Amino acid sequence: MSAPAPGRQWSGQQGSGRQRSGRAGYGFVAAYLVLLVAFGVVPTGYAISFAVTDSGGGFTGFANFVTAARDFRFAAAAGHVALYLVCWLAALVVFVVGLALLLHRLGARTTGRALRFLYYIPGALAGAASVLVWLFMLDPAVSPAGFLVRGLGFDTFGQVVALEHLPVLFTLIAFWTGAGGWIVVLYGALNTISPDVLEAARIDGAGAWQTAWRIQIPLLRKWIVYMVILAFAGGTQLFVEPQLLSQASVGVAGRDYSLNQLSYDFAFQNDDVGTAAAISVELLVVGLVVAAVFVTRSRFFDAD
Repeated sequence: MSAPAPGRQWSGQQGSGRQRSGRAGYGFVAAYLVLLVAFGVVPTGYAISFAVTDSGGGFTGFANFVTAARDFRFAAAAGHVALYLVCWLAALVVFVVGLALLLHRLGARTTGRALRFLYYIPGALAGAASVLVWLFMLDPAVSPAGFLVRGLGFDTFGQVVALEHLPVLFTLIAFWTGAGGWIVVLYGALNTISPDVLEAARIDGAGAWQTAWRIQIPLLRKWIVYMVILAFAGGTQLFVEPQLLSQASVGVAGRDYSLNQLSYDFAFQNDDVGTAAAISVELLVVGLVVAAVFVTRSRFFDAD
C-alpha cells in the first residue's frame, strides 16, 4: 500500500485543524449563549411578565407603565438621569479620545507605560467604594485636597453636594472609575492603524492635530460608538452614587433622584413590584433604541 502524497497529507492536516478550530469556536459561543440566556434573556422576560401583570398575576397591559409615568417623581428622576447622561457622555468622548491620542503619541516611552497603568488603577475599585472615596475627598473638613475644594468657594460638604452640582459630581465619579479602561481600549485600537498611513500623512504635511482629526478619529469611529452605547446603557442605571450620597448627606439627593432609585422605592417601599418592573423595562427599551440608532447611523457592522 503506497503512502499518501505529501500534498494530500498537508491538506488533511489543514482540514483537521479547521475542524478543531470550528469546534472550539462553537464551544466559546455556546458558553456565551448559556450565560446570555441565564443572566440576560430570562431576567428580562421575568421583568416583562411583572410589568404587565398585577400582584395577583392578572394581565394589566400598560397599566403599570401608566402608574409609573403619572408618579410625581418620575419626570424629575428622568430629567436628572438625562442631564447626567449629557455630562457623562460628553466628558467620556472628549477626554477619553483625547487622552488615548496623547498616549499613542507618547508611544512605548516609560511615561506612556506609566500613564496607561495609572489610568487603569481606578477601575479596580467597585462602584460603591469609589463613591465613598469621593465623598471623603469632597468634604472640605477631612479631605487632603480640602484647600482645593475651599478654593472653589465651598466651605462645607453640604455646599459641595448641593442638588444642582450632582450631575457634575456623578460625572466625575463615573469618569474616574470607568474612563481608564476605555482609554486603554482606544489606545489599543490606535495601535491597529497602519504606521504607513500615519507616515503618509506626515509626509503630506499633516500635523498632530490634522492627523488625529482626519485620520485617527475617523478610524476609531466604531470603537467610539461602542463605548458610547455601553456608557449610555450604564448611565441610565444610575443608582449607587445618589443612593450613598443620600445617606451621607441626610437626603440631599433623595431616594428618588434617579429612575433606578424610583424603581427600587416602588419595589421595596411601596411593595409595588409591577410598577418597579415597568420602569426597568422602560430603561431597557430606551437603551435598545439608542443602541439601534447609533449602530444604524454609524454603519457599525459595515466592513471597512
